Amino acid sequence: MSAKRCYYETLEVAKGADGSVLKSAYRKLAMQFHPDKNPGDANAETKFKEINEAYDVLKDDQKRAAFDRFGHSAFDGSMGRGQAGGSPFGDFAGGFGDVFEDIFSQMMGGGRGAKRSNRGQDLRYDLAISLEEAYAGRAAEIKIPTQVACEPCGGAGAEPGSSPETCPTCNGHGKVRATQGFFSIERSCGSCRGSGRIIRNPCKTCRGAGVVQKERTLSVDVPPGVEEGQRIRLSGEGAAGANGGPNGDLYIFLSLQEHPIFQRDGHDLHCRAPVSFVTAALGGSIEVPTLDGGRAKVAVPEGTQPGRQFHLRGKGMPVLRSGQKGDLYVEIAVETPVKLSKRQKELLREFEGMSPVGCHPEAEGFMARLKDFWKGDA
Repeated sequence: MSAKRCYYETLEVAKGADGSVLKSAYRKLAMQFHPDKNPGDANAETKFKEINEAYDVLKDDQKRAAFDRFGHSAFDGSMGRGQAGGSPFGDFAGGFGDVFEDIFSQMMGGGRGAKRSNRGQDLRYDLAISLEEAYAGRAAEIKIPTQVACEPCGGAGAEPGSSPETCPTCNGHGKVRATQGFFSIERSCGSCRGSGRIIRNPCKTCRGAGVVQKERTLSVDVPPGVEEGQRIRLSGEGAAGANGGPNGDLYIFLSLQEHPIFQRDGHDLHCRAPVSFVTAALGGSIEVPTLDGGRAKVAVPEGTQPGRQFHLRGKGMPVLRSGQKGDLYVEIAVETPVKLSKRQKELLREFEGMSPVGCHPEAEGFMARLKDFWKGDA
């Protein structure tokens, strides 16, 4: 297994970079390698995960201090592989133990008495759009039932005029630990149920939860060229976080409705245009619609056969976030007439009797192959 890259190298910053430099570098790289901008690119997805992992460590002063001192071994558990008869932390038992306590404290909710806030849940909304809307884009209003911060208590969960208290059992950590040697057993605090706080006087509106159920109306811009299954992310529009924590995100998944005329294939469109056998035989022209609301004229040459395709450049779907467009393919379907009159049937039989050799090349070629086949079989 190849060694992991240094987190500073991953974010392309110097070891002494401050928080603003780290944040700027992270945003630039995350935007460059985001999966939504690199669909199907496994390397970009791996790079995106590495960038997030590096930033998650370096943005935190305590985790960064542990990484600067011990590298990746501060987090992969290798510092716990001790020698026989010695401490499981080897020669670093004292120093690393202190750093580990700092990191553990951070995971438990920060310093003593700190308020434990949790990020809200991400939400999903399925939005069905027509092919015309996928072509031109649209602004849609959607209604989302979600949890929002309680207004009377400001998300604190306590009745206005009062405030939550730090849990005396866990000192605001939300968890309690029992240590035996080098092993720690942790569990959620039973007094505060893991929140780190005790609300003596709960808010009457939210009953101490800090959030209430509410339907919100949001505006969504669907850009031209979107495809089936693509998603739009609205940052911070998900459910409210507990204890005043940040909101989650809202993900809008797009689905395209079936179109009565066109079938989509990536950026290209296909349609099937029926023509009479007279037009196919003698030639002519037909008009087909385009998704921009216009019409395109297609010249049908004399002797056009069923299934022939005509290629109209630039009449397909827009390519997302570019000025390019796909193409439109029109397939000719020669229609056999029905409900013929007696006179029409007579004329067709007369026409059939007057047809010279070569008038029906495909049928004649097929019959020739059949004769060869039957001759060989005999």
